[in-house]
Amino acid sequence: MGNELMLNVGLANKLKLAFRRHGYTNEEVDRLCEGDVLGDILKVLRGFAEIKPLEHVIDLDTRPFCPSTYTINEHRKGGTFCWDPTKVRLFKPKSNGEVMGSVDLYKYLADKPVFNACLLDYLLIHRHLIPEEWKDKRVFFWGTIYRSGGLNLYVRYLCCLNGQWQSGYSLFDFDLHDADVSVLRKN
Repeated sequence: MGNELMLNVGLANKLKLAFRRHGYTNEEVDRLCEGDVLGDILKVLRGFAEIKPLEHVIDLDTRPFCPSTYTINEHRKGGTFCWDPTKVRLFKPKSNGEVMGSVDLYKYLADKPVFNACLLDYLLIHRHLIPEEWKDKRVFFWGTIYRSGGLNLYVRYLCCLNGQWQSGYSLFDFDLHDADVSVLRKN
């Protein structure tokens, strides 16, 4: 009887307070009681297992999403990338009061480590990974250029509208606005 669980009101209240402190929902507490979840946590507590954060490894060499009315005109592969927001930077071209066009930016970025649309697709699936500071921006992924209608070129971007992350397509020849940035790999 020495190891038998005696869940009294005080211990139950302590558990409840810990769940609240860490932001658990009723559904998540309920899931802890299913299957072997608590058994797996017990293994961690007893030193037989450990919890490691998931690594988000993204294959930047694969083919990104392409709607049926588009083709991929250019796709700069980037190998595998383990998501780490400290290894990503947003680039905004400096201007002297003049509006820079996207074609000039594209030429400027030709030899820069831009990310392609595979990263955009991954972030749309794992929206919790998108950095908070991206919320008020249109983040362009210049490593993939799409074609539609024969001549028209497009680049995809990520933006947050009405609190929801989504992808958009911008005609290749557009004037950059204050909220427009490009996502690059940090060296």
